[in-house]
Amino acid sequence: MGRAVGRFLIHEWTLAALGSLALAVLMTWPTLRYPLYTMPQDTWDPSLQAWQMAWSGHILLANPAQLWQSNSFFPELWSFAFSDTLLGYAPAGMIGTGPEAAVLRYNIMFVLAHALATFGAYSLARQLGSGRMGAAVAGVAFAYAPWLLSQAGHLHVLSNGGIPLALAMLARGHGWSLRHGYRPELRHDGWVYAGWLVAAWQLSLGFGIGLPFAYFLGGAVLVAVVTWYVRRTWFWTVRRPFGIRLLVANLVGGALFAGVGLLMAIPYFKVTELHPNAERSVSDIGLFSPPASGFVTAPAESRIWGGLHEGARAALPWHPEMTLLPGFVLYALAAGGLLFSVWKLRQRLLLLAGVVGTMVLAMGTRFFGGTWTYVPLFEHLPGWNGLRTPGRLMLWVTLLLCLLAAGAVTAFTDRVYELARQRIPSWPGPWLRLAAVLPLLLVAVEGLNTTPHPVAPAQPTALRLVDGPMLVLPSNQSLDQHVMLWSTSHFQDVVNGGSGFTPRQLDDVRRVTQSFPDQTSIDYLRTLGVRNVVLLREQLAGTPWEISVDLPVDSLGITREEMGDAVVYRLSPGEPGSASQPQPTQSDQPGLPTNLPTGLPTNLPSGLPTNLPSGLPTNLPTGLPTNLPTGLPTR
Repeated sequence: MGRAVGRFLIHEWTLAALGSLALAVLMTWPTLRYPLYTMPQDTWDPSLQAWQMAWSGHILLANPAQLWQSNSFFPELWSFAFSDTLLGYAPAGMIGTGPEAAVLRYNIMFVLAHALATFGAYSLARQLGSGRMGAAVAGVAFAYAPWLLSQAGHLHVLSNGGIPLALAMLARGHGWSLRHGYRPELRHDGWVYAGWLVAAWQLSLGFGIGLPFAYFLGGAVLVAVVTWYVRRTWFWTVRRPFGIRLLVANLVGGALFAGVGLLMAIPYFKVTELHPNAERSVSDIGLFSPPASGFVTAPAESRIWGGLHEGARAALPWHPEMTLLPGFVLYALAAGGLLFSVWKLRQRLLLLAGVVGTMVLAMGTRFFGGTWTYVPLFEHLPGWNGLRTPGRLMLWVTLLLCLLAAGAVTAFTDRVYELARQRIPSWPGPWLRLAAVLPLLLVAVEGLNTTPHPVAPAQPTALRLVDGPMLVLPSNQSLDQHVMLWSTSHFQDVVNGGSGFTPRQLDDVRRVTQSFPDQTSIDYLRTLGVRNVVLLREQLAGTPWEISVDLPVDSLGITREEMGDAVVYRLSPGEPGSASQPQPTQSDQPGLPTNLPTGLPTNLPSGLPTNLPSGLPTNLPTGLPTNLPTGLPTR
């Protein structure tokens, strides 16, 4: 047993996994320094994504049927599908409650996403025929490409490691590699099942990254089937077996993948049906389409190139999505891989064509208007019109560049060991070792970052104590994402919400409540079912509520309560405008009550005494009032 454990600990895949995890902790530092209190990049989108994981974990335990009807954007339907969901992280969301647990969970998954990207790209390069050092270069260059530093606040973009890992498993299950071709004796249907399962999990993290992956898998299956048929019919003199078990594995796995995609697509189609303003247009795509200069421009978070490229970033219309440098070292290694590689020339040219093609698609409408490139995909492929940032296709450019680089580094290290075998003893000297490790060190250094880690917003006391449905003011895209995070204590319904688009109803709420508290806004909120309104004093500077927050509300039929650093307005139940209805008027006689209590007893005691005393007074006073009050309540 000891020897078995020892073999496991020193196995290549164990070392690769542990190395990927250790490198992720170092390269994302200080993410895990204060994991309960800070968030990478900023606190807006990370707050949204921390809420997404918390909501999916909570609702799958409490009421899975309500998964897509989230507690935000009340009373909208299908609100969980207003943006990518990170649904695949739901098991993590089942652990812990409250904002601090959500922040901790987010930071842990942020680090693990980098580790999985490294391990996945390493696995794919190894399966395709790369050596260990070449695969290590591919893994590190893929996970820590400089352009990904600008996406540090988008966990759904960084969660891409399932793509190369699924491809590696599928290739292994089919006994295929780029270097050695198809080897039927290495087929294994178990790896095929695992590959499709990982692919389905990757798709469940969101369509922003998963949809191009789904179309790539569909195209790869089609090309493989056509190639197999053509070669088997016209070129192969000896039939190469495929096997019924492998066929069944692909059919079952493909059906699972397609089923997950379909079940996740239904809510998004519902959203576009209910909210036509959520659909993208070609002009929207043009706003986020990067120019060619973006491929050599690094984001500000790059420790090596950030300061040097400040002028180039200023020339970009929207640099957070247009700084697409995958790394100059990676460019150089990939260029070398075109001339010196373990891949065949035909394979290198195919990889180069893939790099150029995906670069053109990543430019969106910037490449001759996208008329023959991106726009046809936008108009004809189902779901493609939901992708507003073409630059994120740089993920595929980076992966293909990494495979070219892996071929070059593998050829180089093979040459190093050939030279070492000519020495006595036949062991690489220190300079040869340094030369073999240098590409890995260079791609790692180029991935160093200066990503800020601001403190997560503290949860106001009112968000822990006040029930929903509630509205938190001020309301805007950024602050509402914080409200979503704060709601993870009890998941009470909140009108607030932040996503890729703003529903018209929420836009109306923000417009009408500019004058809150007034009768119009109160009546409108009551029609929506809102019971409480919370005003955050720290956020009121420069807003209309800065003055109105301290005004009396006695005449409005609501109550006002100070709760920590917030003011809570409780909207009394009733029909809209009930507070402004006329009240019964008093009579001329002072002191008579008009608000008589309801629910007086009707079961008065019987059997009153009959032997009343005689001699009652007869000289009763005159001038008793005759104008008694009218309009007394009947209930």
